[in-house]
Amino acid sequence: MRLRGVFRAAKLPNGQRAIGTKWVFKIKRKADGSIEKYKARLVAKGFKQKYGIDYTETFSPVVKYVTLRMVIAIAKYFGWPLDQLDVVTAFLYGIMKEQVFCAVPEGVDLDGDFDCLELVKAIYGLKQASRVWNETFDEFVCSIGFQVSAFDPCLYVKVVDGHCVLVLLVL
Repeated sequence: MRLRGVFRAAKLPNGQRAIGTKWVFKIKRKADGSIEKYKARLVAKGFKQKYGIDYTETFSPVVKYVTLRMVIAIAKYFGWPLDQLDVVTAFLYGIMKEQVFCAVPEGVDLDGDFDCLELVKAIYGLKQASRVWNETFDEFVCSIGFQVSAFDPCLYVKVVDGHCVLVLLVL
């Protein structure tokens, strides 16, 4: 998270409050039951966020089922290739617009005279995390020439060398 610039050490301003955080630990197992790896994720205690203070908007569009079916049908009809990808820890790429502070997680030491973390990017658990990720994704995809469909805000269209490229954002 430090390498991705998700947060920066800060001094909590007067009148502000820091949202709590929690570590969530998980063991990923192989099909035979043996341990594949240990995972840890820092999450915000978003249930303690206050509307108008820690967040304003939370709505994030979800691809319409009919759009998904339409894209698959069109691709099948024209013999277009279908591909998919997963943006690992996607929410950690979403650039925060609100100023949100969180408590220093257990096990993290801050250098200097800092007492909290300011979130530069969203973390899991924030009420606005999905919206922030969607806005960041939308800005990026549009910056490389895709246009948002008027029919579905999760469908992006671009013509490349005479070929239609469709991108669906599925959360």
